[in-house]
Amino acid sequence: MAQEAAGPGKTANPRRQMIRAAVGLILYLLLAPALMFLFAGTLAWPMAWVYFVLLLAAALVSRLIVLRRSPDLLRERARFTEAEGAEPGDRLLVGVVAIFGPALTSIVVGIDHRAAWGPALPTMIQILAAVLLAAGFGLGAYAMIANRFFSAVVRIQRDRGHEVVTTGPYRWVRHPAYAGGILAFLALPLMLDAVWALVPSLFIAVAIVLRTALEDRMLVRALPGYSEYAARTRHRLLPGVW
Repeated sequence: MAQEAAGPGKTANPRRQMIRAAVGLILYLLLAPALMFLFAGTLAWPMAWVYFVLLLAAALVSRLIVLRRSPDLLRERARFTEAEGAEPGDRLLVGVVAIFGPALTSIVVGIDHRAAWGPALPTMIQILAAVLLAAGFGLGAYAMIANRFFSAVVRIQRDRGHEVVTTGPYRWVRHPAYAGGILAFLALPLMLDAVWALVPSLFIAVAIVLRTALEDRMLVRALPGYSEYAARTRHRLLPGVW
């Protein structure tokens, strides 16, 4: 999942940032499916196409709604790790969560499909996993639509009037998009009958948990009103657990 930021004293070019956002979205949508089909050695894989359709639907619907409601958010996300004030520790984690991890998972899924490494899962398990994947994608999309400060990196967006968001899925947990991401990453190997791909998926899930902890500590420390929100909405990812 290259972006551009306006350096100190420079004015960002909104049109160029939107182009970079569009290119980034295309790469995000095509990279994982392309790796899956490439390493599987076939396009005749119905469940992989279902995955691609779900990914495409969640990404396009959320971006179209955001484009109408908060176009500046797309420009913010296009800046990626070059955005001013991004937490240094997040640069590594965002690479794992957004690029390296998904690419590795897709490769293992494709090889597993081609070589039939693991045991065949019942069709009902794959269908249930597809439902969970869709739920994970949907939760992430809902979080992006509800939160106009849904940056691609962990930072306080003082240049955009950063405020605490408490509506939508943020009523349930403090980091709903991360919760949806974990659900989707863990459901994907089961949906595509690739049990061995759970290994890199678990690796990504751990990285997301670490990123959640990093971001939450930073928000408590630096974002006015977040401590009060955290006192009311007590759980970060899973209600009743953490």
